[in-house]
This record gives sequence, C-alpha cells and structure tokens, in this order.
Amino acid sequence: MGHTPHELNEDFPGQADKIHALKMSDAHFAKLVEEYHEVNGVVHRAETNVEPMDQLAETNVRKQRAALKDEIARLLAQA
Repeated sequence: MGHTPHELNEDFPGQADKIHALKMSDAHFAKLVEEYHEVNGVVHRAETNVEPMDQLAETNVRKQRAALKDEIARLLAQA
C-alpha cells in the first residue's frame, strides 16, 4: 500500500484544465472536489499514522473517498 495522497490531477491525468473549469463554473462540483480533498487528507494521515484510526473507520473513509471520486468522474465525463 502506498502512502502518497490520491490527488485528482494524478487520478484524472490530462484533465486538470477541465477540473479547474468545472470548479469555477459548477458549485456542486467545487464542493465535491473540496470534500474529496478533505477526505483524502484524512485517509493519507491515517495511512501514515499521523492521525491513526481503527481499521473499520479507515475503511469507511476510503469508501467515502471512492464514492466522491466516482461522482467527480461521472461529472467530468458529462462535461
């Protein structure tokens, strides 16, 4: 398991401009990106034991991050 954060620009290569444009024009998309960033930080801090959490809690935050990423991917595909 890697201990590098999952940044959206890395998860969606070549779509940085599209992500930025949607963040500027779509408040819902911007909120999803911000929430993804926050949840991703929680996962990263748990993985690196900066802020450890029990396995069930970590699994739940990972699922939340995956759901946010899926919604972001869906909106990117529609744009």
